[in-house]
Amino acid sequence: MRVLITGTSQGIGKAIAEYFLNQSHEVIGIDRQKSGIQNQNYTHYQLDIRDYDNLPDICGVNILVNNAGTQNEDDIDVNLKALIHITEKYGVQENISAVLNIGSASAHTGAEFPEYCASKGGILAYTKNVAMRIAKYGAVCNSLDPGGVLTPLNDCVINDPELWEQIMEETPLKRWATPEEIAEWAYFLTVQNKFCTGQNILVDGGESINYHFIWKE
Repeated sequence: MRVLITGTSQGIGKAIAEYFLNQSHEVIGIDRQKSGIQNQNYTHYQLDIRDYDNLPDICGVNILVNNAGTQNEDDIDVNLKALIHITEKYGVQENISAVLNIGSASAHTGAEFPEYCASKGGILAYTKNVAMRIAKYGAVCNSLDPGGVLTPLNDCVINDPELWEQIMEETPLKRWATPEEIAEWAYFLTVQNKFCTGQNILVDGGESINYHFIWKE
């Protein structure tokens, strides 16, 4: 299959790209940074997904994974508006079999920076909209909404013992996901899954179901 993934230079996007490549798919990446992926089945376009006039012409995309995103840096423009533009350009067409939007647990809980939460919350609704429109092609569209993931973007809290201890208190499974685990979910939802569509899949180690019940013993 021909797979287009945005944000492939590091973290979740790179892990997803490598997972698909290991399964012998053709992967095309778009990222504003250079890619370290070395594979004959991988093509990289170095540009910002907001640079609409210079987006490459890529025909016959079978799977689209909208992974590119930012935090506290024009979040709505990057995380939501550009994602919509990418999807309308490459995802809503007759060759598509699956669209996957990488959202965030924060879209469900609101527990992060205001504009970031708003941008990711918009993805939840847009996912359902796309699912309705590409169903005529027999295609599915879902969002994969991770909680904490061990990526370089989160090093500031991962490497702070005090903050990390507090975070683990909020996470029932007492760990964060690896990018490779999220890649497995991405592969399942786009390649193996043929019937689940219009859903927002929360993968956060139980953080969103945690609660503090205080009572006298």
